[in-house]
Amino acid sequence: MGGRRLTGGSYPPVSPLVAGLTCRCPRCGRGRLFAGFLSVADRCQVCGLDLRTQDTGDGPAVFVIMALGFVVVAAALWLELAFKPPLWLHLVIWLPVTVAGALALLRPFKAVLIALHFRHGLMQPPDHRAGD
Repeated sequence: MGGRRLTGGSYPPVSPLVAGLTCRCPRCGRGRLFAGFLSVADRCQVCGLDLRTQDTGDGPAVFVIMALGFVVVAAALWLELAFKPPLWLHLVIWLPVTVAGALALLRPFKAVLIALHFRHGLMQPPDHRAGD
């Protein structure tokens, strides 16, 4: 799985989850997927996979909002029922937790969606996809 090149220019299968969580190329699992915080690189520097057509849209943000919202609301509810803190303390605790959690999760969620696009053959430009 380490991205070792096989005969014929093919690569061993890379798990979309592993490639996504490590923010690596979905084909070889070695090259960096991102050029910036959320901007996808043009090409993988290891295998040359063209990544310019990648557009996950709002998908990663929706998944992050749902996952993080569930955790933060459950934790805030528990804190309220257990200790009854004042409202300002909820803001001091949950606002930074929410922002930090969103920033921490957005990049890996986007990488997992890109890796899933690759796994299911959705990385070609729209006019080259089968069935369009």
